[in-house]
Amino acid sequence: MTASDGAMTVRTLDTETIERIAAGEVVTRPASAVAELIENALDAGATRIEITAENGGLDRIRVEDDGHGMNEADATLAVQHHTTSKIEDATDVEHVETLGFRGEALPSIAAVARLELTTKTADTIAGTRVTVEDGETSVETAGRGVGTTVEASDLFSSLPVRRESLGSPSQEFARMSQLVSHYALTRPTVRFRLTHNDRTVVSTPGTGRTDAVLAVYDRSTAGQSTEFEFAFEAESEATVHVRGLLVYPAVTRSKPTHVYTAVNGRPVGNTMMRNAALAGYGSLLPSDRYPIAIVSVSLAPEAVDVNVHPAKETVRFVDDEWVATAVERGVSDALSGTDLSRQAEFDFDAPITEKSSTSAFDDVSVIGQFRGLYLLCDAGDELLVVDQHAAHERVNYERLQELAADEISSVSLDPSPTLSLTAAEAATIEAHRDAIESLGFQLEAFGTNTYRATAMPAPLGRVADSEAVHDVLDTFLADDTPSPTDPRDALLADLACHPSFRAGDELSRSEATALVEQLGACEQSFSCPHGRPTVLSIGESMLARSFDRQNTRFG
Repeated sequence: MTASDGAMTVRTLDTETIERIAAGEVVTRPASAVAELIENALDAGATRIEITAENGGLDRIRVEDDGHGMNEADATLAVQHHTTSKIEDATDVEHVETLGFRGEALPSIAAVARLELTTKTADTIAGTRVTVEDGETSVETAGRGVGTTVEASDLFSSLPVRRESLGSPSQEFARMSQLVSHYALTRPTVRFRLTHNDRTVVSTPGTGRTDAVLAVYDRSTAGQSTEFEFAFEAESEATVHVRGLLVYPAVTRSKPTHVYTAVNGRPVGNTMMRNAALAGYGSLLPSDRYPIAIVSVSLAPEAVDVNVHPAKETVRFVDDEWVATAVERGVSDALSGTDLSRQAEFDFDAPITEKSSTSAFDDVSVIGQFRGLYLLCDAGDELLVVDQHAAHERVNYERLQELAADEISSVSLDPSPTLSLTAAEAATIEAHRDAIESLGFQLEAFGTNTYRATAMPAPLGRVADSEAVHDVLDTFLADDTPSPTDPRDALLADLACHPSFRAGDELSRSEATALVEQLGACEQSFSCPHGRPTVLSIGESMLARSFDRQNTRFG
């Protein structure tokens, strides 16, 4: 309602509207509902958590655990707003040792779905079932073993706009799979099982990090890894304990989303911790590549704020630098002394083909190579330093753009290699099959989370390897929207990386010259498709000043 002069009237919202708005901040999609229920189960001491979803979680979500359960009074109270067993008063907020709290998980889910809670404690004879539907709550006796089962049906059916804003069921399930994998990897002593439409897609044994990686990824990945523990104590600070698992840099991905971080047992997407872990790998990682790693830190509850975000998606440390140093040193120490050698990937029998156009570097001559990565070039009054990997990526990317205007050629593979994927990767194939196939990939299901590559793209005359499949899928998994803004372009950028020269590849003078000429013929010569510079210019005048030769000219 507005006032007579057109000004808006301020009003108090009714209770139902307030609850729906609050629920929307907490439960934004099926995966966020699952996260709330998993954390409740972990806080209840569960050692086994089973998640069942139907139609991407939109029709039904069921989370069952073997935690300590609740009696009837607690179960009835738990579905009401602002109730919690985790704190008693405001003084407890800074010292909470659980996975954060809000007192809103169950009532927020109940506000956007039909909720059924069945639970039992060890000291009660019978269990309790609490049902919340359309704002009405009913309580009855029910049979169950010790623990809790929560089932949410018809998510967002009362909020059609919210439901329509979600991705397809396969896209929503891909998010859920990624979430459950994060919990399974960072809580490796808990058994997790995720089932979708009667098919189990994630199942971890709860017997440690290496076994969790084996279940989520594959035997090869788990076999090329090392577990680590590190304790860091700075002056006037308490100790930070860092532990986890690091996959050797011979196994990499195109996105940083495979670096899993956790704080005091709770998975969080902490950028600072992720960057610290990458710094710990240092120069061991190839350019534009990221590791698979699990990094968990434990520190005093008062040194971290676990409730800084309304949906608990991040945390805030009292001292970021202190934690970052602990993570970087822990990762670096764990990798030092390990045989992490990596073979170059470029096939020197596949020559660089000429690109027919005038090159911006026609008058440039290659005079040498430095560190197996940089090409040193004489350009008249300038010394050009060319990053050979970034340059080759740009050349390959623009070739791929031309090829993709019609269709990227692919090669049938016989026998077809099998690929072990994570549950999230497998779900992503089904969610984005058309886009993936348009790039020359033909992938057929061959068991749970296993696919056969019946055909692979062969850009530039070189058949892509299995690593390209992971990179393509990461393009979608790393994006926060249901579909990447420009998936085809992003996929081409990642695909361009695979046939490109890498650090350590020794180039002959003719190969280096051909690469520089082709870079000059590109539409965008001075950056790779990921935005990194390809060329650094050092002027003769700068060299002269540096050597105190202000009046010297050559040439």
